[in-house]
Amino acid sequence: MSPEALAFAIFSAGMLVLMGIGMNMALALVLTGAGMAWALDFWDTQLLAQNLVAGIDSFPLLAVPFFILAGELMNAGGISRRIIDMAQAWVGHIRGGLGYVAIGAAVLMASMSGSALADTAALATILLPMMKRQGYPMATSAGLLASGGIIAPIIPPSMPFVIYGVTTNTSISALFVSGIVPGLIMGAGLILAWKWVLRRIELPAGEPLPMKDRLHATAKAFWAMLMPIIIIGGMKTGIFTPTEAAVVAAFYALVVALFVHREMNLGHIHTVLVQAAKTTAIVMFLCAGAQVASYMITLADLPGVLSGWLGPLIESPRLLMAVMMIVLVLIGTALDLTPTILIFAPVMLPIAVKAGIDPVYFGLMFVLNGAIGLITPPVGTVLNVVAGVGRLSLHQVIKGVNPFLLTYLVILVLFVAFPSLVIAPVAWMR
Repeated sequence: MSPEALAFAIFSAGMLVLMGIGMNMALALVLTGAGMAWALDFWDTQLLAQNLVAGIDSFPLLAVPFFILAGELMNAGGISRRIIDMAQAWVGHIRGGLGYVAIGAAVLMASMSGSALADTAALATILLPMMKRQGYPMATSAGLLASGGIIAPIIPPSMPFVIYGVTTNTSISALFVSGIVPGLIMGAGLILAWKWVLRRIELPAGEPLPMKDRLHATAKAFWAMLMPIIIIGGMKTGIFTPTEAAVVAAFYALVVALFVHREMNLGHIHTVLVQAAKTTAIVMFLCAGAQVASYMITLADLPGVLSGWLGPLIESPRLLMAVMMIVLVLIGTALDLTPTILIFAPVMLPIAVKAGIDPVYFGLMFVLNGAIGLITPPVGTVLNVVAGVGRLSLHQVIKGVNPFLLTYLVILVLFVAFPSLVIAPVAWMR
């Protein structure tokens, strides 16, 4: 067996075994990378250390901790709750209205935090108890909230887009723009799916709130609604970069929480900073570990091997895209979104570009596939969040998410068949 083939075998088998025994993903990446280095006769502890540092030594990656901090401040400072209150004031009285509230709030919150886990936790914490009191089926409600939560990686500002852009040297600003229309289509798809699900559920309609109360709820959410306008508008006009936008988002959320809503004080800031630091450490350790594995994957010429396998499809970009999406769906069921980006994006993007596929379009499709993986077992990170918040079994949440998962798969096929749905808005908004 050649050193390259042995390295690939070590990577594949090592990841399966180490994940199977429950090892931390970042540590598994470091160990498999070290095994590949030994197989390729590149074993050098200094080289491994350099790659660990290189994985996080990136200015654009500074956006990640600040967007995480912004999400934590939104939840702690009452910004998320005001968005939900506004949505409930306008559509909460409709039959199944809390479902529409969840979808609307998910889209709005996605335009502020960029974190599927943070948005899902906020939505589930506030809305699941309300749904339970009003007689909504818990499995279906949990499935809807989980499905709404994964819009966050698509609509800007998106942390997965930042990681993808840094990993593949793709324009983060262009990736952000590419997610706007698909994110709105995902929200519209959830509305249609929820309307279809409601046919089998008996839920009463409520009384609409007076216009005065609706306007009052909207006014209370004004500062929350201003946040995505500042972030996206600032990037669009060139006032600040995506990395600087993350800092602006965190600072804005802090000011609103402390001085406008006044739901936080200086004592709460410590708790928020600690929680944000924990989440940041997890993400950054993943980036560091993935850099070790990615460097060895490059030395083993895995992209060349994969290109040889997919070579006959390069002349048919849409067929190649469809095959890659199927592969990514399968990968997404086994890996979380961030490791999927860090490991496979640098391998698959060169093949896509060789076939003439737009790199920004491919990035959107790559992240969308990974986001769908967040609500598919056995990993299903977002499913676990909803199950934990709602004290439901994972089996119940998986059953409830199925109609919405099917909707997302239909949307995925739509984007593969009609790439202009993604490419045209990007070209127009640039």
